[in-house]
Amino acid sequence: MDADTFEKQKYVELFPQLQQAYKNAFNRVNERYDSTLVHGIDQQVLNESEPFYDAEDGFYLELPEDPYDRLTGVLVDEEKFEAVLEAYVDEIERELERAFDG
Repeated sequence: MDADTFEKQKYVELFPQLQQAYKNAFNRVNERYDSTLVHGIDQQVLNESEPFYDAEDGFYLELPEDPYDRLTGVLVDEEKFEAVLEAYVDEIERELERAFDG
């Protein structure tokens, strides 16, 4: 996988693998953390994230600005939110590695 190929094809030829990677990550994180919080992060933060690939760093997500402020309808302190968001992003990045490099 190279950055240019991933960028050009991620929402076309690679989309099924991309969807599966996100689904696998969601299922894993949802098993470990409060499902209401995980769903909130998924629908209100990660829906605006963008996956990228870099030859040096591998797969990574760019998150929208102020992710905690985007979360509504879920009462959670910022520290817990950040911990769950970080775990979720890490899981997505691992799943992307598995899907496209593994």
